[in-house]
Order: sequence, then C-alpha cells, then structure tokens
Amino acid sequence: MAVVTEQREAVATAARPRRPSGGQRTAPAKVRHGRILGLDGLRAIAVLAVLVFHLRPSTLPGGYLGVDIFFVLSGFLITTLLVRELAENGRLDLKGFWARRARRLLPALVVVVVVSTGVALAVGDDLLVDIRRQVLGALTFSNNWLEIGAGSSYFTQTAPQLFVNFWSLAVEEQFYLLWPVLLALLLAVTRTARQRVVVVLGVAALSATLMALHAGDGVTRAYYGTDTHAFGLMIGAALALSLAGGDADLRRLPAWPRLRVPLATAAGIGLLALLLTLDGESTFAYRGGILLASVLTAVVVASLGTAPGPRDGLVRVLSVRPMRWLGERSYGIYLWHWPVLLVLTAALPAALPDSPLSWLVRGLALGTTLAVAAASYRWIEQPIRRHGFRATFARVRTAVTRGADRRPRLVAAAAAALVVVFGVALAVAPDKSQVELQMEAAAGAVGSDAAPAEPGTSAEPTEDAVENPSGSAEEGSGALPSGEEITAFGDSMLYVAAPALTADFPGIAIDAKSNRQWPQVVEAIRAAVAADTVREVVVIVAGTNAGLRDPAPLEEALDLLGPDRRVVLVTIYHSSSWIEESNENLVQVASEHPNVVVADWYGTITQHLDQLQPDGVHPDMDGMHLFSDVVAAALSEDPSTPSGTPRG
Repeated sequence: MAVVTEQREAVATAARPRRPSGGQRTAPAKVRHGRILGLDGLRAIAVLAVLVFHLRPSTLPGGYLGVDIFFVLSGFLITTLLVRELAENGRLDLKGFWARRARRLLPALVVVVVVSTGVALAVGDDLLVDIRRQVLGALTFSNNWLEIGAGSSYFTQTAPQLFVNFWSLAVEEQFYLLWPVLLALLLAVTRTARQRVVVVLGVAALSATLMALHAGDGVTRAYYGTDTHAFGLMIGAALALSLAGGDADLRRLPAWPRLRVPLATAAGIGLLALLLTLDGESTFAYRGGILLASVLTAVVVASLGTAPGPRDGLVRVLSVRPMRWLGERSYGIYLWHWPVLLVLTAALPAALPDSPLSWLVRGLALGTTLAVAAASYRWIEQPIRRHGFRATFARVRTAVTRGADRRPRLVAAAAAALVVVFGVALAVAPDKSQVELQMEAAAGAVGSDAAPAEPGTSAEPTEDAVENPSGSAEEGSGALPSGEEITAFGDSMLYVAAPALTADFPGIAIDAKSNRQWPQVVEAIRAAVAADTVREVVVIVAGTNAGLRDPAPLEEALDLLGPDRRVVLVTIYHSSSWIEESNENLVQVASEHPNVVVADWYGTITQHLDQLQPDGVHPDMDGMHLFSDVVAAALSEDPSTPSGTPRG
C-alpha cells in the first residue's frame, strides 16, 4: 500500500474553467491556490484501514484497500500539481518536480530502512532473511518487481518481510517518474479536456483488465504489478484533468451541486462495505472489487474537490483535528507500522490470536508507530521539505561541529552507529529462513518411501497428543498402521514434519511440496490414484498457504480416494483470518465421511507455541515430533467415531 501525503503548500483546486474556443488547442484553465479541505481526513481513513488490516485482519478483511484510496489521491494531487504548473508557467520543471518528490519520500524511508534493519539484527529470528533484496527494492523503488520475481505474496506470508508494505511506494514512485512526461505528451496531442479524460480512463481500463487477466496466474503478479495496479492512479489523474477545466468538468453538469453530497455519501458507504468484506484473495477483488473501490474513492475526492467551502458538511466531517493529524503523518505511519509490528512480535513471547498478550503487542505496535511517525514528521520530514537536503545538512553540520549543545553530537553519534549496525546486518543476513533450512534437512524423507520398519517397532502417540483436550483421541481404539500402509500428501507443513513422521512411521510415503495449495494437492492425489500408488491409509496436510475457504477441493480429494481408505485430515494453525473458517470446513466435511478422522494440530499447537519456528506457522525440531504425535493419535481413532471440533 502506498501512502504519499503531498506537499501541503502545493495542493490546489481548480477555478471554474474558461470555455475553449472552436477546435483550438487550449492549455488547462488557470487554477487558484489553496488546500482541498477534507483530503487529510480521507488519508487518515486510508492509513487506519491498513493499520487495522495488519493488526487484526479479521476485523477489516478489506483494509488493504487503503492503498487504493491512496493511489487515487496521489493520481489526483500529482496531476493537479502538474496541470497547475503548466498553466502558470507554460512548461513543466521536471527536475524540480522530481527533487520535491525526493525530499518528500526519501528522508523518512531511509531512516525506516536503516533503523528497522539494525533493530532486526538485535532481535534475531528470521527478520533479516532476504533483507538485502528488500533493502535494494526499498531504496530503488523497485520492491514490487523484485518481490514478483521472488514469488512473494502480500496476503499469505509464511516468513516475515520487514518491508513488504513498500511495494506500493515503488508503484507510486514509478508513476512519479513516468507520468509527468506522459502527461506533457498527452496535453500536446489532444485538443480538449474530454479527450484527455477519455484517454486516461482508457489506460485505467487497460490496467484493470490486465489485473483481471493476471489474477489467474496468482495473487502476487496481479497485486504487485505496476501495470496491473495503476488504474487507481489513472482514475485520480482523470479526475484532476476533469476539474482542471474544459468540456469534461463535473461542475458543468447542472445536477452536480445537488447530487454531490448524496453521491459522496453513497460512495463512502460502498467503500466501507468493501473494507469490511472484500477478501484480498478472492477472485472478485481482482476482477472488479479493487477497481470499484478506486471508483468510489474518486467520487468522494470529486465531491471534496468541488466543495463550496469549509462550512460544507462533508468537509467538516473529514476535517476534524484528529483526522487531519493522522492524515498529515500518514506517510510515516504507513512506513513504520509494519516493521514495528514484526519486530515486537519477534521480540515478545509467542501469543495466541486475540489473547491478552496479542492485544498488548498490537497496542505497543500502534503506540510506537504513532510516536516514531510523529517524531519523523517533526524532525526529519518537515525540515527537509522546507529547506531541502543541502540546507538541512548544513544546519546539522553546524549544530554538531560548532554548537554548544551536546545533544546534536549525541544524535549524530547514534546515527553513525546505526549506519554501522545496518552495514553489519546486511553483511551477516541469512539467505534462508529456519523453515527453509529445516525443509532442506527433511528433503531425504520426502518424495520417496522411507526405510522399512525395523521388526518390533511401532508408533504410539505421546502424552502431549493423547492428553490434548482439543480433539485428539484420548485412548487408542486399535493398533496403529505401519508406515508401509500410509501415504501422506501435503504442503510445507508436511514437508517440515517429514523427518518425525518417517521416524515414527518407517516406510511411510510422503508427497509434499512448499507453497502447495489445495488444488495442487488434489492433482497430486489424482496422479497417485491413477498410478495405483496410494496405500490403505492416507494423511492429508494442506491449507497452510491459503486455507480451505471452499470445501470443494477436499470433497474432490475424498472422492478420488474412495470410501475404503482410512483418511486423516490435519487442521491448520496460522494467524490469518481464514483459519477458523478453514478448520470448520475441514471438520464438517470429515463428519460426513465415516472413513475420515481429524488430527487437531491447531488445538495441540496452541498449547505449545514455543515449538513453532519464528514464522509462527511451521513447527521447529521439537514441534515436528509433536505434529507426528497428533497424527498418530488420530490414526489410533475409530473412523466411525466423530472427531472433536478444533478451535480456531
């Protein structure tokens, strides 16, 4: 999500345009200076949506749409600035424009990157995995394309990424680099405002179409791509070109003054509904949902951009002091909130979702974010925006070398130390997470049958699994099958636990791959059934990456396996909002098949969070044996006995 609060002194509103004469090309009408009241409130809503989405996704499943609100705002404000400059000066000062953008964006961003990386080194865990790529992407505004190349995902992460939220800054900065040139070309080759608006909306439609097409390739490409996610910026730009004057101006419509507030109110209600309901992994999000949110945002911005004055009711609602405060600092809040949340989560003990400790972490993350963003705004962002890099650094140098006050020297020494720590962090950062290392160690147990069982060995559930109150069997109802009788299909969770399963069930056949989702698991089962390699007992461990929102793939898998095989379905543990729904679907389907039992990994691991990897999802070395115990406990159950319902 991108949060770029534009220069307060540069925001302008368009005056009522002059009518262009016959087919002559006309420059946009002159504009009057002044702030567009209410936009800070809209920024505040956008950044609050993202904060809630990251702190507790289930509260606001569509909170990620805050970035699209910012895209529309940025497209509108930047185009307004450029059109105003062209109208007043007859030319665009591209060097000056890009210098102002650098002063606005770079200082806070560099501080966040250096400080967060240094703190992550002290905290440890997996926070520094792939940090060199992340830092490169953040500082060169190429984060979105680097993460696409790496196969990352904004919505289903199983490893912490300190700067995952910087993808939207990359999209916006790429827009800042290209749009002034393209806008100048557009103004040169078109004659009327209507033509310009139509062209820009055409580009927006093309971008939305590309997002819809790429949605079939996976969420990452569709969501992160500059080409696929530029429509919000283009919609905002089209609105700015309309309000700049000419034959496309909304204010020419006789009904606009009367319909302005009702339309904005309806758009606001629609936007709120999307924030509350639009799942970021749903097909509709990429085939109309995000586009709809951008259009609704544009309606609200259009109403604010044509408001008669500060007494307007809509303006007053969005201009209350707390909203203005948040809106003015929204850029820093957006930059800081995610690294702060990850660092605190890693530094404090693991916590169950919505437990008192988890709420403490959220509260600390929110308070810390607001505090550091406010400090950044006052002492870093504003001075450089007002005075520029050279003048600011000259003042700092004077204060450090000539001033009587020791505090500037202490601050300078701390900054230098942070830079050194930052360099050390980059040098020692690991390339692989602990989960990846554990998967490498487990590779020998995956993809082929393990060694045959030694005579007299058998797997028995341990005390932790047997006494688990959340669904595992309390008493075995029969002898456990041997490893030669079991085939297991699954994703990275099964992959990580493979060494423990092969130790407890020698001879077990394991088919597991990282990042595998339910449709791919079904295909693996289909291929194995066709090859007649599926044994009498089947263990399925799937849903770690995206859950089981739709039970259809599970039903298909059970149909392929048939009613004569015993099947164990393992519940999933994750902090994502879809966990409860996914586990409920799994249990419901199992209850409808007498040959299926549930192994309640969720209910067990919630009592042993210390046995999870730093990603908070996969088991560590102790946890993988606990996982095997949970499977063993389920295998000891009578399939005709209803399984317990897991929490989650």
